[in-house]
Amino acid sequence: MNKIIYIIIIILLVSYSPPKAQHNIYSKDFIELIISKVNDYQYSNPWKETDDNWIRGTYYTGVLACYQSTGNKKLLEQCNAWGEKLNWQIPPLKPDHRASGVNLLTCGQTWLESYMDNKKKYKIEPIIAHFENPEIRNPVSNSLYWYFESGRRYVDGLFTGPPALAMLHKITGEQKYLDWMDACFWDVYGALYDRDEGLFYRDIRYIKGYQGEVDKNHQRPDSVKFEEARRSYVYQETRQGEKVIWARGNGWAFAGIARILKYLPEDNANYERYKTVYLRMAAELKKRQQPDGFWYPNLNDPKDFGSKESSCTGFFTYGFAWGINNGILSKEDYLPLVKNAWAGLVSVVSIEGKVQWGQLVGSSPYVVLQEDSHEYVTGMFLLAASEMYKIE
Repeated sequence: MNKIIYIIIIILLVSYSPPKAQHNIYSKDFIELIISKVNDYQYSNPWKETDDNWIRGTYYTGVLACYQSTGNKKLLEQCNAWGEKLNWQIPPLKPDHRASGVNLLTCGQTWLESYMDNKKKYKIEPIIAHFENPEIRNPVSNSLYWYFESGRRYVDGLFTGPPALAMLHKITGEQKYLDWMDACFWDVYGALYDRDEGLFYRDIRYIKGYQGEVDKNHQRPDSVKFEEARRSYVYQETRQGEKVIWARGNGWAFAGIARILKYLPEDNANYERYKTVYLRMAAELKKRQQPDGFWYPNLNDPKDFGSKESSCTGFFTYGFAWGINNGILSKEDYLPLVKNAWAGLVSVVSIEGKVQWGQLVGSSPYVVLQEDSHEYVTGMFLLAASEMYKIE
């Protein structure tokens, strides 16, 4: 009997192998690996061959940020090759064009940061010329409305434009860039910031009580189909009676302010003003994170469209981690939130490297599916990764 028991024990010991050690998703080695995986997937699966607007521009802000953190020259070379392909040009728009003049500057952010790494004037001469040309949509030709989209202020532009102007000031020392940045930012802030919530509306159409005309194609359908919406609709109140505070819209703002603060001199008269908005947003966003680490499409009503959303979560993770790394946010108060968010983001990266659960192009909360992704979603993930890499 004892011999049988002994044999059984030997068999069990031989057949047993301890569970594989879990990857430390917060380690530099892991973050470098997932940066490469995600970037390689996106680079090999572009949404179209050539793009010189905000979609690819946002992707490349993440690629360049990851170079700045890791020192991986392959990432910088990728950014420079893209700049060379486009001759480092910002696409011009006519002064009265309905598209925004700031969206186009997203590309320029990458080229300006590349210039800071290796000061070759050909990288920045086109963007400087862009701001001196009175024949195109910019603050010289249209100082009051150049940053409007379809005749409206919109929160997305707080990421695409103002950081580029802060970078231009850092490079050239010229005050005009900060003047244009301040005029754009604080005008949008004044119109779209909800002081009770400490957060932004996407544009004026989503503010309760707005009576302006809304295109019928964008009016919210009063039917059950709205709950399955796969595109943006204009509405000012959820079915639960809550405000419509678009998560990714606030991601644009939060990440944009972080990037402004990164390049704005601390002794600038408006530095503390930007920092105050950033800190209030951080406190409000902290309250709205869901247990799974994500933020959902409507910050004020997670039930509005009750699913995780990786594009806003990437932006928020970047903004929070940047604040911790730069001593603006308390590590004790915010690191648990950031680690939870990063764990969520890592969980939605497919085996191939696709960042899933990212809301498609839009201007309001709507349904997000697992397979949803885009180049800007990847960029937001990479921005988050770039700051997670630096957290000790």
